[in-house]
Amino acid sequence: MPVATTRSSPSRQKLYLLDYGAGNVRSLLNAIESIGYHIEYITQESDFDRAEAAMDDKGFSEPLRRYIASGRPLMGICVGMQVLFEGSDESPDTPGLGIIPGTVKKFDSRTKPVPQIGWNSATRIRQYQPSGPSPFTETLEFLEDQKYYFVHSYAVPFTGDPATRDWVYTATRYQDEVFVSSVWKGNVFATQFHPEKSGKSGLALLRAFIESPLFDPAEPLPQPPVAGCLQPED
Repeated sequence: MPVATTRSSPSRQKLYLLDYGAGNVRSLLNAIESIGYHIEYITQESDFDRAEAAMDDKGFSEPLRRYIASGRPLMGICVGMQVLFEGSDESPDTPGLGIIPGTVKKFDSRTKPVPQIGWNSATRIRQYQPSGPSPFTETLEFLEDQKYYFVHSYAVPFTGDPATRDWVYTATRYQDEVFVSSVWKGNVFATQFHPEKSGKSGLALLRAFIESPLFDPAEPLPQPPVAGCLQPED
């Protein structure tokens, strides 16, 4: 799910939810409200195909690409991270947003239970060097010391490909496979795990993203920024 914010003082911070109708968003809404923020809906719009097709059908894919290019902050969760890539083996004829190189693959069910459901860690692959310190940066410093909640059948394999090394922030091992568990570049941060279901560590991550001055808009947009929630359960 992508989550986006306007930038002003924290007391006037606004979050927008693009409700395309394919996922259960209540846990995210509860988590955001529990840390003192409110999400406003942008209506119209469990799997990659339905998520991307729904955005295309309702005309949101291109606005989301423009939104990301504008420099405004966006956070993706679960399938919301997956649609940032070029596509998925689940739906070969349905392209992703193509923001990040790579393809989403299904876990090998011959060697382990699929989907992965439960708690797992996230190992930092690289340091991120922002222009200055922020609560978000400090929170991510401890990201790999925590456990996070995952529920998914598909993931982007971590291969060390140079084409994606500027994006991959953490990787996670699920038995015999290693996959990308978070990406971070510029104004875009996304996780395969669900911070809204990950207890105190997940709430800290959400709060840090919302309140971080790291993500300043590159230029104003002619309309309010969008938060798209792409969170179907596998």
